Amino acid sequence: MESLLNRYRNITVLLLVIMAQLVLLAVSAKNDQDVRFIRIWTVTAVTPVARIIEGLRGGGTGFLHNYILLHDTHQENLHLRAELDKLKMENVFLKNELNTADRAKALSVFQAHTPSKSIAARVIGTGAGANSKAVYVDRGTAAGVQRGMAVVTPDGIVGKVIAAYPTASQVLLITDGDFAAGVITQKGVRGTLKGQGTPQCKVDYIPFEEKIDPGELLFTSGDDRIFPRGFPVGVVKVVRPGQPFKEILVEPSGLQRGLEDVLILIEGVHQAIPDAPSGMQPVYIAPPPPGSESKPAEAAGAPNPVGTEADRLRSQYQQLGEEQKHKFGENPPGTKPVDFTKLGGRGGAQPAAAQPGGQPPAAGTAPPEIPPTAKPVVPPAPKPVTPANPPNAGRGAADASRRNNQTAGVLPGGQLPE
Repeated sequence: MESLLNRYRNITVLLLVIMAQLVLLAVSAKNDQDVRFIRIWTVTAVTPVARIIEGLRGGGTGFLHNYILLHDTHQENLHLRAELDKLKMENVFLKNELNTADRAKALSVFQAHTPSKSIAARVIGTGAGANSKAVYVDRGTAAGVQRGMAVVTPDGIVGKVIAAYPTASQVLLITDGDFAAGVITQKGVRGTLKGQGTPQCKVDYIPFEEKIDPGELLFTSGDDRIFPRGFPVGVVKVVRPGQPFKEILVEPSGLQRGLEDVLILIEGVHQAIPDAPSGMQPVYIAPPPPGSESKPAEAAGAPNPVGTEADRLRSQYQQLGEEQKHKFGENPPGTKPVDFTKLGGRGGAQPAAAQPGGQPPAAGTAPPEIPPTAKPVVPPAPKPVTPANPPNAGRGAADASRRNNQTAGVLPGGQLPE
């Protein structure tokens, strides 16, 4: 190293002297804006480095800030998600409680309005078989449940008890293939409801000549001695002709909303079956709206599809009173009454040919009928007046004869012109 410095010592000293001169020049010399060159060179040299350092510092600070913020946001997101899951669970719980309360209320109302004695039970399990259509309820022989009792809901029948234990019972649903019960329609047609292992049941032993339509309601008939008469069963969905019996599919109404709470009938009481709605319903004609009487009366002679002859005559009287500025029942005593003689030329009370100055009716047009309560007032025919013979009656006749002869070209004395 020393040999290298000794070798280039002169050049090194020269460079140092030049640098010193430049520094002295930069320190002492100024530009046009009175700024020393040393300051300009220093700022120019330091600015890029400072920019790089500031960029690195800002990027690092922003990264750390974003990382910390993201970490906090992630933690807050986890907290909010956990709270949302908790609220969802509470919502589901409250909905279940509300549904349970609604079912309990429906069961209590149904028990209060049903003459049959029953106890409420809750479904606690289902059958172990793959195709099992049986459930277990939390009521048994300790509560008075016995085998063969009917199980229903406010919507319809559910099944029957096939096994009773001290604290639980097994219920065979109506959709099971071994289930059967007597049913009847609102028209009095009887049949046997059977399960098929599917959501729909079938009804057998209904002759093909019986009238059964989709949408009809089925009720228990009480013939099976399990279900009392009058409990709803379901709605007819499909009706197919067959020999000798029809093929009918029914959708049970008691299983549509699931099974949670049921009623076990301890003592069944028969009920009346609702009557089928009649196809001919009475037609009710609503009264006119307020203010409709102030509207102009309908044209005279216009057909009235609803009113009677009395209504038509009343309308004519009202129109006649409006024309003569008379209000029935409102004018003070002593007011000039309505001239009903003008009613004879109105709306069908008299044919048009009989009206003075009227036009004859068109050919093929039947004269309007005269209401039996409104007889037209026909004025008496005027008596013919025979004028007295004036003194110059004969002279007037001679003058008329002479004028006629002159018109025809006859000369006096009866001679014709040549």
